[in-house]
Amino acid sequence: MSDNTLIHLDLLRLVYAYALILLSISLARFRQIGQERQILWASLRMVVQLLAVGYLLQLVFTLRSPLLIIMILLTMTGFSLQIAGSRIKQKMPGFYRIMGSSILIGCGGVTFYFCLLVVGYTPWYDPRYLIPLAGMIIGNSMNSASLAAERLAAEMRERSDELETALCLGANARQASEPILRTAYKTALIPTINSMAATGIVALPGMMTGQILSGTSPMLAVRYQIAILCAITASAAITAFLILLQGYRSYFTAADQLRHPPSSP
Repeated sequence: MSDNTLIHLDLLRLVYAYALILLSISLARFRQIGQERQILWASLRMVVQLLAVGYLLQLVFTLRSPLLIIMILLTMTGFSLQIAGSRIKQKMPGFYRIMGSSILIGCGGVTFYFCLLVVGYTPWYDPRYLIPLAGMIIGNSMNSASLAAERLAAEMRERSDELETALCLGANARQASEPILRTAYKTALIPTINSMAATGIVALPGMMTGQILSGTSPMLAVRYQIAILCAITASAAITAFLILLQGYRSYFTAADQLRHPPSSP
C-alpha cells in the first residue's frame, strides 16, 4: 500500500467504530451511573448531525456567491452566540450585543486575515477553505469568550464593594475595574495557552491527525496545525479583549457610577 493511499471507511467499518459506543454504554450500565440513555442519545445525535453537515457541505462547496457564504458565516456566529448564552447563567448587561460584536470582529477579522495572507487562496470566499477555517476559529474561540464574559459578571458582583471604594477614592471606571479585567482576561486565555502547551507532546490535534490519515505529509500537516493554532490564539485573545473592553462599561453609568445592583439584563 502506498503511503499516500487514502483508506475509505465503508459502512461496515463505521459499524465497527460504533461498537465502541456500545462498549461505553455497557461500561456505564455495569457501573450503574445512569447515563446509558444520555450516551446513546448523544451518539445518535452526533451521527445524524455529522451526516447532515456532510451533505450540506457538499452543497455549500458548490456555491460561488460571496453574499451566500457571508450569510452562512453569520448563521454560524448566531448559533455560537446562542450556545454561549445558554451556558452562562449570570450575563453582563447587553450580553448578546457585546458578545456578537466581539466575535464578529475578533473571529471574523482573524479568519479573513488567515485566509488572505496565510493560506492565500483565490477567490477569498471559496467555501471549501473559508467555512471550515471559520468553523475551527469560531468554535475554539468560544470557550475563551464564554470564560471572559462569565468571569467578568462574577467578579463585578463579588467585588462591588471594592469597586465602590475605588470610585470614592477618585478612580474612574476603568481604573477601578482594572484588577477585575486582568483576572477575567487571564482566566479566558488559560484554555488556549494549555492547548498550545499540550499540542504535540500530550495530544495530536484532530485536524493534523485527519490530514495525516488522509495521506498528507506529516510535516505539511504540522505546518498547517501551527498556523491554525496561531489563528485560534489570536482570535481568542482579541475576542476576549473586546468582550471585557465593552463589558465592564455596561456596569457603569456615563458619570462613572456603579449601577446597583450589577445584574443581568
